[in-house]
Amino acid sequence: MGVFSTILGLCGFGVGISAGLVIGYFLFIYFQPCDVKDPEIRPLVEQDTDSLQRMLPEIPPWVKSPDYDRIDWLNKFILLMWPYLDKAICKTAKNIATPIIAEQIPKYKIDSVEFETLTLGSLPPTFHGMKVYVTDEKELIMEPCIKWAGNPNVTIAVKAFGLKATVQVVDLQVFAAPRITLKPLVPTFPCFAKIYVSLMEKPHVDFGLKLLGGDLMSIPGLYRFVQELIRDQVANMYLWPKSLEVPILDPAKAYRRPVGILHVKVVRAMKLKKKDLLGASDPYVKLKLTEDKLPSKKTTVKHKNLNPEWNEEYNFVVKDPQSQALEMVLYDWEQVGKHDKMGMNVVPLKELTPEEPKVMTLELLKNMDLNDVQNEKSRGQIVVDLTYKPFKEEDIPKGFEESQEVPKAPENTPPGGGVLVVIIHEAQEVEGKHHTNPYARVLFRGEERKTKHVKKNRDPRWEEEFSFTLEEPPIRDRLHVEVCSSSSRIGLLHPKETLGYVDINLSDVISNKRINEKYHLIDSKNGKIQIELQWRTSS
Repeated sequence: MGVFSTILGLCGFGVGISAGLVIGYFLFIYFQPCDVKDPEIRPLVEQDTDSLQRMLPEIPPWVKSPDYDRIDWLNKFILLMWPYLDKAICKTAKNIATPIIAEQIPKYKIDSVEFETLTLGSLPPTFHGMKVYVTDEKELIMEPCIKWAGNPNVTIAVKAFGLKATVQVVDLQVFAAPRITLKPLVPTFPCFAKIYVSLMEKPHVDFGLKLLGGDLMSIPGLYRFVQELIRDQVANMYLWPKSLEVPILDPAKAYRRPVGILHVKVVRAMKLKKKDLLGASDPYVKLKLTEDKLPSKKTTVKHKNLNPEWNEEYNFVVKDPQSQALEMVLYDWEQVGKHDKMGMNVVPLKELTPEEPKVMTLELLKNMDLNDVQNEKSRGQIVVDLTYKPFKEEDIPKGFEESQEVPKAPENTPPGGGVLVVIIHEAQEVEGKHHTNPYARVLFRGEERKTKHVKKNRDPRWEEEFSFTLEEPPIRDRLHVEVCSSSSRIGLLHPKETLGYVDINLSDVISNKRINEKYHLIDSKNGKIQIELQWRTSS
C-alpha cells in the first residue's frame, strides 16, 4: 500500500503541475486587456510645459520656461567665492544663534549647547535659473531656483545632567524657490532699504542626523516625520504671501529728508594775496554743502580788490547737520583760462547752535589737510555770518514710507463710498500720422476729463490729477484713458486723431488702494502710458 500510494501521489503532483501551467498560460493569453494602445512618440519640442516637467523634472527652469534667465555667471562667481562665503555665513550664523540658544536652554534644563564644528563644506549652492519681475514701483523682485546638495559638517554638543551628547548634521540637501524683493530702492548704497524673502512653494529639505555613531534618520517613521515637520514649519512662517523682512537701511535716512535751512551771509574777505601780474585780484566765493549733489552757489566778482565786501545772502537745505559741512572756496576770476584758487575753509554744521547767528572769521587754507605745511602760509581771511534754522516737526517733509500711504478722502465723502483719484503721469513713444500734439482723455461713468496739450512731443509728461467722488466702490467698472492729438493749425483736414487707448479694470485698485503702472496703448505700435490710480476712503 505504501509504495502504491507514493506512486499515485507523484503522478497526481505531476499532473497537477502540468494542468496548472496550461490553465495559467490560457488565462494569461486570453484575458489580457485589449484596450491598451501603443505609446505615442512625439519630439520634445512638441510637448507642453506640464509634460516636460513630468518627464524631465531635473532640467533647469530656463530650458522649460522662457520667463527664467540662465545665470551661469552667478554660479561661477559663487564657486570662486564659496571658501570666503562659507566662513562669513558660518560666523554670522553663530552670532545669530548663540544669544537665541542662551535664551532658550534654561527652559529645558540644559547646561549648554555649543557648535563644535560648523562649516558648509566645499560644494556651493547652484542657481538653476532666475525670474525677474519688472514693475513701476520702487522695488526689484527676483525668483531664483536654488538647489544645494552640500557636504556640510555641523557638529553640536549638548550638555545636560552631567552628560554630553554630540549631534552631527550630514548630507544636507535643500531645494527651494524663494521670492526675493528689494524695496524700497533708495539713492544710498546698497540702493535698497529692506529685503523681503518669501517661499513660493514648500521647500525640500533632506539631511542625516548622527547621534552616538548611529543615524537617527534611519529610525522607521522618524525621517518622514522630521521632513514634513520642517516643511510645514518653514512654510507657515515664510510661504507667500508671508515673508521674512531683513532691514538694511532706515528709509528715512536713506532718502535724507530735509531737516532745516542754513542761512549764509558772505560778509567780506581781508588781506588777500595778489594773483594777477599787473594788478590786484578779482575774488569771488563758491559755496557748497558737502554730501549734496546740488550745484555750488557763487558770489559776485569784486574786480581788483584785496579786501572785498559782498554782504550777499544764500540759503541751503540741510539734510544731516551731524555730518554735513559748509565748504567755502575763494577764487581769482580770470577772463581767459582757469580761475586760480586763493584759499578755502570748511565749517561743520554740528558746530552751529540752532537759531543762533554766528559770525566767524576764518583763515584761508590751501586744503583741509592739517598736516600740510603749506597751510601755515598766510592767504587772508574770510568773514561769514551763519545761522542754522531746523524745521519744526510739522514742517518736515514726509519720508518715503509716509508718502506711499494713500491719503484719506474728504469728510463729506458719502458713507461706504470714496474718491477715485486718477493721476496721468506721462506717455512714451506716441506718434500720430499727421501731427503729434498729445493730450489724454479720461472717461469714467459718462464724465470726461482732459489733460493739457503738449505740442510736438512723442514723450509727453502731464502729471495731472483727476478725482471722481463715488457712493460705492467701482468694483465692476472700467476706466477708459485715450491719448489723442489735435492739430495746432487752423483747418478742417485731420483736426484730431487717436494715438492709442487703454481700458483698466478697477477691481484691483479697490483691493490694493493704490496702483501705479505703465500700460501698453492699444492701436499704438510702441506707445505706453503711466497711470496712477488711488482709492481714497474716509476710514
